[in-house]
Amino acid sequence: MSLLRSPHDARHPEVEAPEIRDEPGLAATLARRRMALALATLGTAGAIAGLALAAYGRPVGALGWSVFTLFALVMTWQSFVAWQYLYGLIAAGMGARAQSALERRAATVPTRASGESRTAAVVAIHAEDAVAVFSALRVMARSLQREGGHGDDIDLFVLSDTRDGAIAAVEEHEFARITAWAAQNGPGLPRFRYRRRERNTGRKAGNITEFCKTYGPEYDFMIVLDADSLMTGATMRRLVRLMEEAPAVGLIQTVSYAAGRDTLFARIQQFAVRLYAPLAIRCLETWQGPDGSYWGHNAILRIEAFAQNAELPVLPGKAPLGGEILCHDIVEGALLRRAGWEVRLLPEMGGTWEEMPTNLVDLLGRERRWCQGNMQHLRVVGMPGLRGASRWHLAVGILSYLACPLWLAFLAAAGTQAALTGDLGLLAYGLTGTGPAAHALAVLTIGTMALPKLLSLGHVLASAERRAAFGGTRSLLISAALEQVVWVLLWPVMTLFAAGAVATTFLGRVVRWDVQVRDDRQVPWREACRLQADALVVGAVLAGLLVYAGDLWLALWLGPIALALLTSPAQSVLTSRADLGRAARSRRLFLTADDTAQAPELIDLAQSRGGAPAAAGGQPGRPTRAGEPVWRPEEVRAGSPH
Repeated sequence: MSLLRSPHDARHPEVEAPEIRDEPGLAATLARRRMALALATLGTAGAIAGLALAAYGRPVGALGWSVFTLFALVMTWQSFVAWQYLYGLIAAGMGARAQSALERRAATVPTRASGESRTAAVVAIHAEDAVAVFSALRVMARSLQREGGHGDDIDLFVLSDTRDGAIAAVEEHEFARITAWAAQNGPGLPRFRYRRRERNTGRKAGNITEFCKTYGPEYDFMIVLDADSLMTGATMRRLVRLMEEAPAVGLIQTVSYAAGRDTLFARIQQFAVRLYAPLAIRCLETWQGPDGSYWGHNAILRIEAFAQNAELPVLPGKAPLGGEILCHDIVEGALLRRAGWEVRLLPEMGGTWEEMPTNLVDLLGRERRWCQGNMQHLRVVGMPGLRGASRWHLAVGILSYLACPLWLAFLAAAGTQAALTGDLGLLAYGLTGTGPAAHALAVLTIGTMALPKLLSLGHVLASAERRAAFGGTRSLLISAALEQVVWVLLWPVMTLFAAGAVATTFLGRVVRWDVQVRDDRQVPWREACRLQADALVVGAVLAGLLVYAGDLWLALWLGPIALALLTSPAQSVLTSRADLGRAARSRRLFLTADDTAQAPELIDLAQSRGGAPAAAGGQPGRPTRAGEPVWRPEEVRAGSPH
């Protein structure tokens, strides 16, 4: 069987569809879009730097130049973030005119199997909760069955890397149970398969690679899922049909959002990402075109193309910057694109979910792992033959973490300068300055930092349908205001942590990639204080220095940062409580479309675990396992609380 056969081979008349092709001149169009984004970013950053010089004059001494340089750097990053959202808003307003041919086709492609290909939906696991994993597989199998067909077009395949014998025994037991269940529940269900590796060479990337070598010849495509993934049968079949109709495409990445967790922290994050991510994702798809990236899961790949071109190199040197590539997905996407295959993003595909950490402690632990993985990309970004867009994807991941120590250094240097001079200066973005230049600087700087959230909120408010998805205008506005208060407290903690992760990575600290905790988990006080001791120390030192400086305005400006750091353990403990999350939901706070218009698959998954969630505003049942978005808004990485 040819793994790269044309979509026109053996096509029946009733399933004829044109080959998906973008409009002529796409390369020139993408070049103009990218140039527009780059020039707007640099122009805004240059204007901010120029106004800073006009308002405060040429810097004096090493401290003055340090403050100005750091301010210019962080504002350049913030300008890039802001223009992504404005760009995304413009693209969203253009509708189909700004969409790719693939995305336009995705809205109409049939959800029935064509009979032309076979697909493996693979779930890579390592010492996971096997009961939860196979519960999600049942939901996906029923969803495929509801879409019709014989069920022989897509197999659900569990790829286990579990080394613990007891956990492996549970996996085998659950596999036997689900196989028996499928035999008893009529035609149309997919086949379930299970494989466990004896050696965990290459972690997840090695797991997928071994699958491609061993089982790849049996399939044309592979839908890669994580242990916490959920995807509807309709979405799976649409992805397969799109791959059949687009023979130049090697990978299609979907966007999955957080849904269904009960802790207050999770509910706030689910709300925030649903609200703020769409415009940035729309911008991303608009400028990248076929030069997309791979996020590691909830995507469909052309197996032979992936197997032949996406083998990961071993980086020179020792860990943490050398050795096996940890954040492998973006590199695999770049290698696939280097070989000439298109890598595409569908920003609004729907029907796909993931989980997210349900408390601040677990989120910070994941951030440390991701930080090390992204810093490794310093040795990948210059790899021969990569496309310019692929290098930029890698660079953005690196810069999103490097922005954190830059922010920390700016606050330290500017705070020192303000204590010595008695003027907040650039620390306050020009708010305390006099004259037109200082006023213009304050307006432009604060506007740049506020723009992503304001545009996202305005985009939702402009549509009755989008407002309803968040529970209505009142619920949306109150939730957005509360989320901003929480963000003011979270930003210093996350920025300090990320800056420390960058520093310790360069100092040689190797992070362990342990099994993730995916369930709602309340963080004990002792654990929170122990793991966030650095935040307590820095917060105490900052508070002491503010008292020593004796400057009221400086204390009022930096006091919230000191307060956020000193209360970080309390933030972790209180926001990890599921009862507070349920109380927020009952008061119609932090609602998303997955609360107000819940998909049948989410309801099925909740029922399979002993309870169904109530309608928004009622008493929720047990949480589902849908969750975290694969995309992270950049302002969550580099934004300022002010």
